[in-house]
Amino acid sequence: MSGTGPGHGQDGQPRLAVLGAPIAHSKSPALHEAAYRVLGLDWDYGRHELEAAGLSAFLDDLGSDWRGLSLTMPLKHRALELADVADRAATETGAVNTLRLRRAEDGSRRIEGFNTDVGGIVRAIGAAGVDTITSAVVLGGGATASSAIMAAADLGAEHVHVALRRPAQARPLEDLASRLALRFASGPLDGETPDAPLVISTLPGGALTEPGPVLSHAPGALLLDVAYDPWPSVLAEAWSQAGGSVLSGLSMLVHQALLQVRIFVLGDPLLPLEDETTVLRAMLDTVDLDHTGAPVASR
Repeated sequence: MSGTGPGHGQDGQPRLAVLGAPIAHSKSPALHEAAYRVLGLDWDYGRHELEAAGLSAFLDDLGSDWRGLSLTMPLKHRALELADVADRAATETGAVNTLRLRRAEDGSRRIEGFNTDVGGIVRAIGAAGVDTITSAVVLGGGATASSAIMAAADLGAEHVHVALRRPAQARPLEDLASRLALRFASGPLDGETPDAPLVISTLPGGALTEPGPVLSHAPGALLLDVAYDPWPSVLAEAWSQAGGSVLSGLSMLVHQALLQVRIFVLGDPLLPLEDETTVLRAMLDTVDLDHTGAPVASR
């Protein structure tokens, strides 16, 4: 299952892919292939290096056998612009990481946009044993930070503090928090942050060379570091050494991918798959995680 380009697959085999730049490191093909094997679906899931400027032309070149796309940076904002419709999470955050392609009998195409990062964060944190929170600290100000803020709201948070590398990133995140009825504060990445039971780092792998003041949360808070390469990150390693609980981005990746599989198979991220427990277990096994998101011994 390694499609090499747009167009048509063999014998009308349904096709999907993950797009982004860079994309060679993506674990999405392995995760989706594991899910479709359990479901008995012979679907082709590949990967394609693509910048935002090329997304529209890529979509135009797809044949009728294409069923959907997973999207990473830098495509999430552009994908929202190109979608005919989008779910609430995508609309609120301004980011689409999943496109479902529908074809009518007359050949017309409908592009449906979804954001499964929000649900992936909520599910990963829930699997780690945290079902509700009162507040959260988010590190970083990009598209994933928007998803983290919305996930915090879905988990019951009333307040969110965002630590930023660039102060100009605060305004759209504050607007989002206001729409979600969250109290919002922001400050520099190397500044002090208020106590919170959950810290979500949305920074790229290797972005932090020092753990910073946020490490003071470690003894009582859960850290979800959405980066997983390189791992452990500087922050994750320091957090663990300080006695804190750490969840790698692989857990979020698996759970958001499961929601994508729901979309591609059933058309709805809220509809469970047949034998979903087995599907999820197969996906977790692919990246050597147990059901809580903790790493297991390599095979």
